[in-house]
Amino acid sequence: MNFKAIILGLFVFFLIAGAIAFATFRGGRGDATPISPVMLWGTLSAREVNALIQHIQIELDTDFPVVYREISPDNFDRELVEALASGRGPDMIFLPQDLIMRHRDKLYAIPFESFSERDFLDRFIEEGELYLSSSGSLALPFAVDPLVLYWNRTLFANAGIAEPPRFWDEMLVLVSRLTERDERGNITRSAIALGEFGNVTHAKEIISALIMQSGNPIVSGTSDAPNVVLTERLLAPEPPTAAALRFYTEFANPVKPTYSWNRSLPPSQSAFLAGDTALYIGFASELFELREKNPNLNFDVAALPQIRGATAEKTFGAMHGAAILKSSPNTTSGFQVLSILTGQDVLKAWEGETGLPPVRRDLLSVPQTDAFRSVFYNSALTADAFLDPSPSATGIIFRDMVENITSGRADVSNVVQDASARLEQLF
Repeated sequence: MNFKAIILGLFVFFLIAGAIAFATFRGGRGDATPISPVMLWGTLSAREVNALIQHIQIELDTDFPVVYREISPDNFDRELVEALASGRGPDMIFLPQDLIMRHRDKLYAIPFESFSERDFLDRFIEEGELYLSSSGSLALPFAVDPLVLYWNRTLFANAGIAEPPRFWDEMLVLVSRLTERDERGNITRSAIALGEFGNVTHAKEIISALIMQSGNPIVSGTSDAPNVVLTERLLAPEPPTAAALRFYTEFANPVKPTYSWNRSLPPSQSAFLAGDTALYIGFASELFELREKNPNLNFDVAALPQIRGATAEKTFGAMHGAAILKSSPNTTSGFQVLSILTGQDVLKAWEGETGLPPVRRDLLSVPQTDAFRSVFYNSALTADAFLDPSPSATGIIFRDMVENITSGRADVSNVVQDASARLEQLF
């Protein structure tokens, strides 16, 4: 047996040992081989992650020598690539769902022999399936942050409206009652910020949600074989993407009854905080930020409106998965860390630290009495996203779709065809 065969055999042995450790580890001191130090990188808050690490070490009485480094979302991709190229990269990362395609070749796939696809589907919410590949799980879901609807209770009460909209077709009535204009027709108070891109916070995610609600997943298949389906009709009378874009941009069209926003207005979150916009579409994680920035704002939260009669509810979810890097010399400990991080107790503690809903189905099945948490739980179950080949590049594509329609440079069908071709080129 030559030297190369021996090395290959040892490598396979340690991977199998790590997989067995992952499959059998349940947490608690003495339940498994001690964990070697693990370096973990991500864009999640260092304060929150380190609080979770401390919880694991103290409350669960488990050795957990994990060192976490928070990196700005703007720099994460570059710093990770540079670190791996120089041989000083981390053992694990918290992988955002929009960077799966970018980094899938760097990830160690957990084989289905160790953690079956059936177990994955039974344990995690549907959006987590973005991390599945033909060879196993590229990451295990750790955190989800769904889009929800924040609404100003004072403005609704003043307009004689008791409830936020459950369906998008209810928005027509709300716009006429909640939007105010001055004598020159300028918007002084808006029902909702939709229709533009630059000053609509989370515009890309909102448009994605609308397209997915219309029945189009944007990209189908797995990370092994993604398929752009942006132009597909999918048995609908009008292609779902075109219908979603037409609906979205009408809120910025002055001749439409839904006109309530234009590009001269401030960013939508700022307008909502100032009490100048009745409805704001934001992430669940923004709850504390909104409260902190304006403690006097009388607002509540509801699920993102849906299309009446749709077969499935959808909202957009920003997700992070815990992943092991192929380059790590510490795969066995990586498996153990994954098992602990995605356990019931730890994910429940993460919810307590962040206020975000859990990614595990068994935790989401527990009825909630807290008004905000119940909305977040239901939204986590309907959260979804798409395999994004390049977040910055697709952001430009989505921006161009909106601005080419609102400026009249192209009609909706041509805009969708162009966006689909550009998205395919990215893959």
